[in-house]
Amino acid sequence: QVQLVESGGGLVQAGGSLRLSCAASGSIFSIQAMGWYRQAPGKQRELVATITSGGSTNYADSVKGRFTISRDNAKNTVYLQMNSLKPEDIAVYYCKADICRSERICIYYTYWGQGTQVTVSS
Repeated sequence: QVQLVESGGGLVQAGGSLRLSCAASGSIFSIQAMGWYRQAPGKQRELVATITSGGSTNYADSVKGRFTISRDNAKNTVYLQMNSLKPEDIAVYYCKADICRSERICIYYTYWGQGTQVTVSS
């Protein structure tokens, strides 16, 4: 079994910061891309940021310059540092990881965390 557990969400004032963490645990041989997505009420889930195993990053235009994604491969953990938060950042944030569980037959499957709520007060 593989689990992704997010933490770090909460309530913050506009202009404030939060740091999200997502730790992958269980039977893991290798992790390729990891990322953060978000879903606001009444909207579809959207990409926030992704990072490859080599550290290459990609960001949604709406968060460029404000959010930073990083990962600790030794801990199977991905982080999202969110600065200058705005009310439009309110959403449930989900982490995603492409994980291979077996060295013998390494097939990557996508796993999702349960989500963590981020609320920004204006």
